[in-house]
Amino acid sequence: MPTNVKELKTLSSNVKSAAEAALADGGGLLRLSPTWVPRSFLQPGKRLKLHPDDLYAFGLNRGGIDERWFGSTTPAANDNRTPDEGLSYVVSNGQRFTLADAVAELGGKIIGDAIWNKYKKWPVYSKFFDNMGPIPHHMHQTKQQAALVGQEGKPESYYFPPQHNNVGNNFPYTFMGFEPGTTKAQVRKTLEDWNKGDNGILDLSKAYRLKPGTGWLIHPAILHAPGSLCTYEPQWGSDVFGMYQSLVEGREVPWALLVKDMPKEKHKDLDFIVEQLDWEANVDPHFKANHFLEPIVAAGSAAEGYVDKWIVYGKVYGEQLFTAKELTVKPGQKVTVKDGGANSIIVVAGEGKINKLRLNCPKLIRFHDLTEDEVFVTEAAAKAGVTYENTSGTEDLVVLRYFGPEVNPDAPVIKYQGGVKL
Repeated sequence: MPTNVKELKTLSSNVKSAAEAALADGGGLLRLSPTWVPRSFLQPGKRLKLHPDDLYAFGLNRGGIDERWFGSTTPAANDNRTPDEGLSYVVSNGQRFTLADAVAELGGKIIGDAIWNKYKKWPVYSKFFDNMGPIPHHMHQTKQQAALVGQEGKPESYYFPPQHNNVGNNFPYTFMGFEPGTTKAQVRKTLEDWNKGDNGILDLSKAYRLKPGTGWLIHPAILHAPGSLCTYEPQWGSDVFGMYQSLVEGREVPWALLVKDMPKEKHKDLDFIVEQLDWEANVDPHFKANHFLEPIVAAGSAAEGYVDKWIVYGKVYGEQLFTAKELTVKPGQKVTVKDGGANSIIVVAGEGKINKLRLNCPKLIRFHDLTEDEVFVTEAAAKAGVTYENTSGTEDLVVLRYFGPEVNPDAPVIKYQGGVKL
């Protein structure tokens, strides 16, 4: 059996027959290999289980690897990126091909007809986002704003898995939105002060302490400066953003990262840039109540040998765009789980099986290693029921899985406070 990506043959076209064979072999499950993404402007948090010698495997000029993407058909929007950066690969029969190509060829057979007919792609993805310190106060554009530059908007969500947060690193707090009463003139002044050093935008915001085992739902056009917990992030399949903070931990944030996904003629238009923000949502006095996510048990109990929890839920502008669950199976137990749609899983603890495929949470991963911790579950397999078995005698099997749009009508909702329309 191959253990390394370099031992596989890469298919870049005509993958239909290979994808069909992989589905048949896996009983509707697709084994995925790790997808690593660097960021040139951030410092890796070293909790992705990537070997320390491989943190700069893309080259020092590309920056350290601080993200691992799951079930992704979305390219990473990095300068000088490799052609396949951010794309997940299916591994089967000594070959590999991108999940994006497999979905393009087989459509609804993988992601379900409803999602395929509406989006013609798998429109979401998730990642581990892992940094030593905080990142700049930034926002992700709305659907309408991103369309001005031919992109898609990006709502996102956070969950802080305890298994990846044995240490909190330098700043386990996240600034979100603005203090109520903040004015557009105050924010415009921070943009005017960009080249003076720290532009002071965090003086207008509030930091929330991050708690492992909880999460947040963040709508587009809301400012946030993620802290230093390792974060599981189900989100829309886009990599747009605008960074509104000029200096982070003594590191310059170039103006180009503020305006990269805004129309070129607006790159110096301070009023336009200020208006990109959702003002009602950013100054919401009930911000935490409207965005904080506590896990909610969906099924099972300790007595039954498993617990399945909602960890990401809620709607964005009235639409359920993504959801996620955390499944814990006790040692020696098994459970068959039926879901409403396709999902992508990552194992964060333990070992076992998902139907016929082996699951194992690795202790350390080399850059080119294949692993047994990541699987894409097709809609047909999810609806038929997937059996998770914990083969360990001592350790819980813990699996995170995220879903595409509108497949979990039974998911909890956030009851918004104060009349804010989110």
